[in-house]
Parts: sequence; C-alpha cells; structure tokens
Amino acid sequence: MDFEFDTLIINGKIATASECFNGDIAIRNGKIFAIAPDLKSLKAKSVIDADGAYITPGGVDGHTHIDQESTPGGQEYGYRGCDSFESGSRSSIAGGTTTFLSFAMQHKHHREHSLADVIGHYHDLATGNSYCDYAFHMIITDPTPERLAEFPKLIPEFGISSVKLYMTYDGLKLNDYEILHTISTARKCGITPMIHAENSDIIAFFSEELVKLELLDPYSHARSRPALAEHEATNRAIVLSEVMNVPILLVHVSSPGSVQRIREGQGKGLPIYAETCPQYLLLTDKRLQHPNYEGAKCVCSPPLRPSKEDLDGVWNGCRNGTFTIISSDHCPFRMDSDEGKHVAITKSGKPGGDWRLIPNGIPGIETRMPLIFTFGVCTGRLSIERFVQLTSTNTAKLYGLYPKKGSIIPGADADLVIWYPQGKYKPTNLTNEMLHHDCDYSAFEGMEMLNWPRFTILRGQVVWDADKGEVTGTKGYGEYIAREPSWFAKNQTLFDDITQTAWKNEWRPEFDRPSFK
Repeated sequence: MDFEFDTLIINGKIATASECFNGDIAIRNGKIFAIAPDLKSLKAKSVIDADGAYITPGGVDGHTHIDQESTPGGQEYGYRGCDSFESGSRSSIAGGTTTFLSFAMQHKHHREHSLADVIGHYHDLATGNSYCDYAFHMIITDPTPERLAEFPKLIPEFGISSVKLYMTYDGLKLNDYEILHTISTARKCGITPMIHAENSDIIAFFSEELVKLELLDPYSHARSRPALAEHEATNRAIVLSEVMNVPILLVHVSSPGSVQRIREGQGKGLPIYAETCPQYLLLTDKRLQHPNYEGAKCVCSPPLRPSKEDLDGVWNGCRNGTFTIISSDHCPFRMDSDEGKHVAITKSGKPGGDWRLIPNGIPGIETRMPLIFTFGVCTGRLSIERFVQLTSTNTAKLYGLYPKKGSIIPGADADLVIWYPQGKYKPTNLTNEMLHHDCDYSAFEGMEMLNWPRFTILRGQVVWDADKGEVTGTKGYGEYIAREPSWFAKNQTLFDDITQTAWKNEWRPEFDRPSFK
C-alpha cells in the first residue's frame, strides 16, 4: 500500500461480540480499512498505542431522552430534561458512547401535529448541535388512524424503524386495543415496537392508598409501583406480541420476575427482546430513603428494587442471554431547579415534597459503559465479548444500525473505544464533577470505577482523550443516522412459518383468521 492512512491503532486487544484477539487497526476516511496482527509498518498521519488495552466498538445507547420537552413520567407540568443535544452528546462521548438513540415524542394534546411535524421539530433541536452520531425513535401516544397511516413513511423517508409505546402514565398510556392496532401496523412496515410495561391500574390503586396515608416522600414512589405491576404488564405485552406475531423489545426491565417471564417467552421461540439499565444492576431502593429529599435523585420508573437478590437476578439475565441490550435510559433533571426534581417541593408547598410531582428519571449516558465495564467485565460477571454485545453490537443490530455501527470490521465506521490497560487506571470514586452532562448530580456518585474510556474515536476522529482530561471533539461533528429495519427481524420468516401453521391448526373455523401480511 503506497498511500498514507489517517490513523493506526497498534498493540490492542480487539474485542468484538464474538471474539477477542491481539491486533492493529488502520483507519482511512472515517472507516475501518484493515485489521491485522501487525500493521506497524504502514504509514499513518497519527499512531495511537493501545498499550495492550481492550479496543471495543463505540458504544450504542438505545434509550435516551435528550432535549425532551416533557418528562416521560407523563405529568403535564411542562418539565424539560436538562440535557440538550449539545450537553447530552458531549457527555456521551466522554463515556465511550459514539451513537445514541433519543425520542421524538408525539403529544396527545397536539393531535393536529403529524409525525412528520414531530420528527422535524427534533431535527431542529439536534442538527448542528451534537458531538456524536444519533438517531430517533418515535413515542406514539395517540395512535389515530391518521397517525398510523404515516407509519409506512417512517423508514423510507425518515430512517426511523422503532416506536415506543407506554402501558402506564395517564398522558402517554395506550390500552390493549390501541397497542394491538399499533404493533400490527408496525409489523407491516418493518418497525420494531418498544414497550414500557407496568400495570397502570395497579399503580393508580396503590398511589391512592399512599396518598390517603399521607405517604408522599420519594420512597413512596417505589411503593406505588410494586414489581408485580411490572410482571403483569410484561406478561401481557408478551401475549399481545404473540397473538399478533410481532417482535417487541421490553424496555428498562427492573426485576427478576419480569426476567423470568421474558425468558419463558423466548424459550417458546417468541421474538421477545429485552433491555435493562445500570440502575437496575447496581442500585436498590435504599437510595430513595435518603433524608432531606435526597431520595428524589433516584426516582425513576420502573423504580429501584429492594434487595441484592433483585440486582443478582437482573445480572443473571445479562449473563444468560435473556437481555439483548443494556441502555442508560438517560433522563436527566436537575435537583436544584424548579423545572427539575425540586418542583415537587415548590408545587406541593411541602418541605418533604410530593413524589407524585417528581420528574421521573436519572442521568446515565456517560456512566453506562464505564459502570458495566467496571462491575461486569472487571468483576468477571461478564466476558468482554458479552459486554460488547450488550452495550454496542446488539443495539446496532436491534435498531437497524449494523454493521455501520457496533462492529469492528473493514468498511464499518471507525467508532472505537480504547480502554486503559489492566492495572494502569487508578481506581477512582465517581463524582459528578468528573462528568460532562448538564445535571447537578449522578445517582452513581461514590462508586469506585476500575476503568474508564481512555480514548473515544468517532468516524476516525479522537473525540475524547482522558490522558488530556478533555473532550477533543467538536459540536456539530455528530451526524443523524437513518436506520433500516431491525437486523433481528431477518429471522422472522421462519417464525412466521411456524406461527402460521399453528393458526391453521388451532383457529376455530367460525372465525376469520387474522391477516399478518
């Protein structure tokens, strides 16, 4: 080769979703050009010595709320998350995530707005403001025939191949009939439904009882949302998926009972995918019991669960393949702002606040990869290959970004994370001052980190350099990524054949058999 490469990365342990091996990587024009045991003789403008450290694909975070105009908690108080595309993406690359998927939210009270209007608005917020690459999901809260008629345009015109549906929150929830119509339409268009599964009526009942007892502290938020509410809705979502023959992703799964129900569905051959988040692997509801309203920092939905056994059950789901991905569910609200967590004090007039008014969500886009590396790979809970699957490759496959993202192969985007070599990162207790978001706290403060991305590389450019202690990327370098249908949907043909045979054998002749075409 007589030309000069842009960058060579040498002396690395290259970790993919399937293997780990020693090698070098050559980058040219933002793409991975070559991978080989020894490329040190090649000419390059810059050389990065990985020094024996792991090199993993850039993280792909499949669940973030960036510049969200109202809290995903569904309250209509005009809450707004504190991270813009600028601050959220800056935080993202500092933690090793090179691509995130955020939400374009349809609002019921803006029924006249088309899905195209909603998508256009979020493009206005993001364009020119992101440090890393990004894509959008749609949140569907009002599946009228007019809005469902727009679904066929989502992939070819907007590059959006997933929609999120809620089974709870008054401002967002769909009933089963609406879910069936929406997921049926999504299936015909190659769109993957994501489902927030909690039983709204169970939550409403417990909420009323807690209010009668004047239990309004942040911990009572968790009391209002027992794990059984998630279990029931998870099972119901799986049934709705099965009856309509639609692949679904169950988002932010928090409890072993839900893990068990998902695994049983997968064991039947159903295309059920699942996501969890670091908070459900590392935090318990004791965080909600901190005095002086500090527990509000950790109010999120589903809530943190009570015990170490709950955490272990979710970790088991990560190890045994039940979980497809680990996302952050980054949904940041400042504590000290009347547009953030403090609003529950100002609006209620009570010194202890009112958990019904607390914006639901915690920040996590920057800490996701380092936390899972520290408490998964470094502790031996996860192999490096499984880490890559859960934090990058599977997310790219699930959401139609693969192999452009989430892979280390020639022709893929040169999105890479170079970690510190073993023993060369000084264990550090996490502080909010280390982070690059616009939130004034992290729910994970105080945890001892055993590694952190040393370099984050996006399309061949070093955008985070921990040796220098700074973000080296530039605002606006991030690009919108139009997506294809889920890579996992390619296996749907076999499942269709099996299911259609079952319908023929079991369907009662006095009814018309539903069409899945």
